[in-house]
Amino acid sequence: MRAGGGAIPRPAPLSPTASTTATLLVPASVAMPAPRLTHLRRLLLPLRSAPPHPLSHNPARPLARPVHPSLPLPRAMAGVAHAGAETGSAEYEEVLGCLASLITQKVRANTGNRGNQWELMAKYVQILELEEPIAQLKVVHVAGTKGKGSTCTFVESILRSCGFRTGLFTSPHLMDVRERFRLDGMDISEQKFVMYFWWCWNRLKDKTDGDVPMPAYFRFLALLAFKIFSDEQVDVAVLEVGLGGKYDATNVVRAPVVCGISSLGYDHMEILGNTLGEIAGEKAGILKKGVPAFTIPQPEEAISVLMHRASELGVSLQVVQPLDPQKLEGQPLGLHGEHQYMNAGLAVALANTWLERQGHLDRIHVKHPDTLPDQFIKGLSSACLQGRAQIVPDPQGNSENDKDVSSSLVFYLDGAHSPESMEMCAKWFAHATNDGRIQPGSLEQPHNDRDSRKILLFNCMTVRDPQRLLSCLLDTCAQNGLHFEQALFVPNQSQYNKLGSLESPPSEREQIDLSWQLSLQKVWENLPHSDKGLNGANSSRSSLVFESLPLAIKWLRETAEQNQSTQFQVLVTGSLHLVGDVLRLLKK
Repeated sequence: MRAGGGAIPRPAPLSPTASTTATLLVPASVAMPAPRLTHLRRLLLPLRSAPPHPLSHNPARPLARPVHPSLPLPRAMAGVAHAGAETGSAEYEEVLGCLASLITQKVRANTGNRGNQWELMAKYVQILELEEPIAQLKVVHVAGTKGKGSTCTFVESILRSCGFRTGLFTSPHLMDVRERFRLDGMDISEQKFVMYFWWCWNRLKDKTDGDVPMPAYFRFLALLAFKIFSDEQVDVAVLEVGLGGKYDATNVVRAPVVCGISSLGYDHMEILGNTLGEIAGEKAGILKKGVPAFTIPQPEEAISVLMHRASELGVSLQVVQPLDPQKLEGQPLGLHGEHQYMNAGLAVALANTWLERQGHLDRIHVKHPDTLPDQFIKGLSSACLQGRAQIVPDPQGNSENDKDVSSSLVFYLDGAHSPESMEMCAKWFAHATNDGRIQPGSLEQPHNDRDSRKILLFNCMTVRDPQRLLSCLLDTCAQNGLHFEQALFVPNQSQYNKLGSLESPPSEREQIDLSWQLSLQKVWENLPHSDKGLNGANSSRSSLVFESLPLAIKWLRETAEQNQSTQFQVLVTGSLHLVGDVLRLLKK
């Protein structure tokens, strides 16, 4: 980069003609120390023979004794809970290693693989004796291609603001697997997570075999969520579908209180189908007879499939419109971007229906028919979801805290990974960087007299179409008067690290394949508008490939340091995994 005439510091990035291999940190081993794991299993062994404990709401159904945080822990369990209470503890690392061992394949749905047979979910639920606990949960179930996580976050925040104990299950996580399990708006504590993990892990290990293998990664996490939410006695469990709907692990819920389907689009086509109709059919699999359902305006091909399936089930599927901002009485949404008003509108319908069907409408107070109840406004404005339209000034460049408005390096993070979400991301980035006002609830700083440079930090999964993603991003930015001065392409850091590990990567280095990142760079170089490089630089100099994310961040920091009269605004997008990796590095 040549901003302000500053020299490009080492380490040097790769040029478009560089070799497709480079050095990188090798992954940490996922093997668990056998003695420690054996010791933990021996500690937990007494729990397997614990006397049955009938649930108070159904005394006829004997179930395993739940371990509730408000009750004294069994001695063995208490030891494990205490051992895992310290962040980054050895026990927690063992748990992460066990979870990583459940990732057995990269293809997410291979019907020829026994581990992906849907009927196994019923067996896992039976092994863990979760049939009745799941049936007793008061569930809000949400599927969709885009916006389902945001919708679930809004719903949980609204109902929590109404005074209910909430459980929220979402995916993926950005920095720590515990982000997927929220209790009353907070990530589950490490202590509780370790406790519930071993409870599920040991029972499944005892009862699974060649015919019934251990559940795959996401299915195990879904089962863990059901155990956590039932034992924590949440009033409402808000569940985000992981993939599709019909065969998703969360779809073992047979009678949710209300269902929602957010925006549908082309994603995971290798699994869900090549048309919007086929994709909609998979998402509609969460609809249940007699359970009210809501969706947003969809393309005709998709809405016709949803309506047909709803009609077959005798379900009232209602189409809700985006939330009118005036109903918020001047308060901003906690999640930024114009598209969030669509998700907020769906969330309001889902939360209101849940309250109505549970007989709790008396808890809310409407001051005026043209506004939302106070609790709804509070919930919508306080909702928080990392990695979606999130603005983080580089803490290393700030003298006191992350909110220093003078930061010369600011990261704009959004995990968009489909053409539609990339368009929304581009609109948000253009608005956030071109608008002189501070966005409510964000860490964005108002513009000052300094020059600003827009940089793209990008990676996406190999199943994505980078031509569509990058062209959509560039076109939408151009329509909003924004052009990138530089594009940096990096591999995700997490793919070389033990899944979710809190440990630092090892120091060893090995040859790695950067062919995908170099192909992304080639796509970028061949797109229109990519010749608007820094200070009119030739397009071949407007993009760089780095062998690792830490090196890219280091280069950005050194470049910003050498050009303090310029503010560098870095859009991080294309992959939620990349966004999580950046957040992890910034918050170290």
